[in-house]
Amino acid sequence: MKRSETTSKAKLERKTIEKNRRIRMKALGFKLASAIPDHHLTQPKEFLSQLDQIDEAAAYIKILRERIEALNGRKAQLMKSGNIAKAAGESETLPILTVKELGFGVEVMLISGLNKNFSLGQLISIIEQEAAEVVTVNISRAGDNIVHTLHAQVKISRVGVDTLNIGNRIHEMISTNSLNFS
Repeated sequence: MKRSETTSKAKLERKTIEKNRRIRMKALGFKLASAIPDHHLTQPKEFLSQLDQIDEAAAYIKILRERIEALNGRKAQLMKSGNIAKAAGESETLPILTVKELGFGVEVMLISGLNKNFSLGQLISIIEQEAAEVVTVNISRAGDNIVHTLHAQVKISRVGVDTLNIGNRIHEMISTNSLNFS
């Protein structure tokens, strides 16, 4: 074999390797962009270049990191306050409910004792009846308390969701169930 044939084969092989690398990078870029919810994008995905999609993904990851840090701090604070309330003999302050609107979503956090007097299915049902779809549910134990955190997305963005009504209905559910358990 001549030297020129060997060189041309090597060039062709490098081109093929580079082409495959670009195809793989493009596929990974689209996979990353598809993980970003549409309401976090500055413009529709069709109009974003690959570089812009990666920038949007990086910004979304940063938002999620900050949110995780804030939630961890809040969880630690709630764990402290739960332990302090227990030590002071004020366990009747449970359950604690917070309902927050987060753009096109809702966060419901309910802290109850180990002998909770409600069904998680009832809680999800109330949220979904108020035009929000439950996306994630996280249940963790903090001392003698159980922390239920539910995240839901608004089904119809132009209608939104009434967080006050969700809170009132959950309080009503807990009150009704605690009377049944007594």
